[in-house]
Amino acid sequence: MTALAVEGVTVVYAGRAVLDRVSLTVGEREVVGLLGPSGAGKSTLLQVVAGLVEPTAGRVRWQGADVTALAPHRRRFGLVFQDALLFPHLDVAGNVAYGLRVTGRPRGEVAARVAELLELVGLPGFDSRDVATLSGGEAHRVALARALAPQPRLLLLDEPFGALDRELRDRLSVEVRELLHGLQTPAIHVTHDEAEAMLVGDRVLRLGELAAPRPAPDPAAGPV
Repeated sequence: MTALAVEGVTVVYAGRAVLDRVSLTVGEREVVGLLGPSGAGKSTLLQVVAGLVEPTAGRVRWQGADVTALAPHRRRFGLVFQDALLFPHLDVAGNVAYGLRVTGRPRGEVAARVAELLELVGLPGFDSRDVATLSGGEAHRVALARALAPQPRLLLLDEPFGALDRELRDRLSVEVRELLHGLQTPAIHVTHDEAEAMLVGDRVLRLGELAAPRPAPDPAAGPV
């Protein structure tokens, strides 16, 4: 069954189509690897799905319902960026708990959820660590835990391992795939690295192949 459907999404900036009639689907519990070179519009597509960018044309549907005009917080989708973007004034636990606290969850529930997630991403006991002391891999694990904390219906990963070395990137790719399958959380994992896309994704799509073909010009219409 389809969880997410992107239907003919176009985004135009300053007269240039960053995305041109792009369509894709993500099944329930499916992890899709989305490939494309730098500047192809991968990040823009994720931001359209997340509700951070309004498409010029097209729709985003979740379980059949049109969510194109729905505010980001009402979509309940998680987004992880290439840079971990952790809050420097909060420790690890504070970062993971952020999304839970802003929704008013009880303190005990928040603490239990933080401990559960740090265990899940392989960082038990890191609660009070200063985020400035984390390695690149640890920071990305914390960012992933923060995105998963509110139990998102869909996870969007925007080249989260792009700045890491090959060995660490491959290891985290496998771990993320196993983690998402265990949580049964559908996801789109954006990358320009084919090996990474294949490690993470159940299915790999190429952004350049997702645009609807333009109709051939009608010879009878004459020159345009």
